[in-house]
Amino acid sequence: MMGRKMEEGDWTGVYRRAKGIPDAPWSNLGIDINHQGLGVEHKLLRCSNLRGRPIKVVCGTTRMHPAATRSIRIQDVNAPAKTVMREVLEQYNSLIDGHSAVVREGAATGISDLRIGWLLWETSLTEFLYFEERFRKVDPNRYYAEWNETPARGARKGSRSLWIFDRETNQKRYSVTTSAGIKIQPYFDVSAPGDPNLYYFRVQSEPLDSDTVQIWVTSRTAESLARNLGKLTKFRVSDAILRTAGSEAAAVGIRTDDQEIAVPIPVSRKAFEVFCETWDGVSDEHRAQLFLRTWRRARR
Repeated sequence: MMGRKMEEGDWTGVYRRAKGIPDAPWSNLGIDINHQGLGVEHKLLRCSNLRGRPIKVVCGTTRMHPAATRSIRIQDVNAPAKTVMREVLEQYNSLIDGHSAVVREGAATGISDLRIGWLLWETSLTEFLYFEERFRKVDPNRYYAEWNETPARGARKGSRSLWIFDRETNQKRYSVTTSAGIKIQPYFDVSAPGDPNLYYFRVQSEPLDSDTVQIWVTSRTAESLARNLGKLTKFRVSDAILRTAGSEAAAVGIRTDDQEIAVPIPVSRKAFEVFCETWDGVSDEHRAQLFLRTWRRARR
């Protein structure tokens, strides 16, 4: 990512390549994946308050997504909560029906397999969680609603939102904002760590044993490292990092091709610590580029 914000289109591209689904133009307006009867609407949520803890700490918790959809209209924000709740959920169901119809058109069986995929990621883009659920219509009879008023504070304006609760559990399942654009904010349950439908993966700075960390770089950077260092063994790369750390580090990296395949390179834990302390990059890839520039400069 080289420091830029992760978007739904980034994950959709990864998902397509992992599943062998042909590339297609991505749009924020349509369903993210539509292939031979499979439809997946992807929703991404950054976990920014982990404070160094592994991302699996959110397993088994309930999270709120800031915006499932913005294509919702409310006729009268002063109407009773029950009336507005039904109006909102009917529109949400219409959206799901529309997705299902589009996916069904491409299904040989005439049946759509519609899902919502939840991707949770942390700020450094190191660890991820992903799972899918059936994207089903909502039965308004299962819920009740209340208006929530937030009073104005200083320069901050007051706001009004609709809270929608499950009748059986009394848990909040949706929040509908009415200020700064109407949108549905769903609450969803993160799968438990042992759930076979939950995927955990780590894409950089991966500990292999007590003295080995595997960094991940693009194939282009790996080829450059190999041309300069030789075979990318743990000893050779670690030694080069430790010997180069005292040189003046470069300030910026090189732009990468998003389509490049990642290559793992093992280094010692000590070399990895020096690697991170010396080259202040946003990822393994960025730090590896900075290291390579420094290594070349030191040998001129």
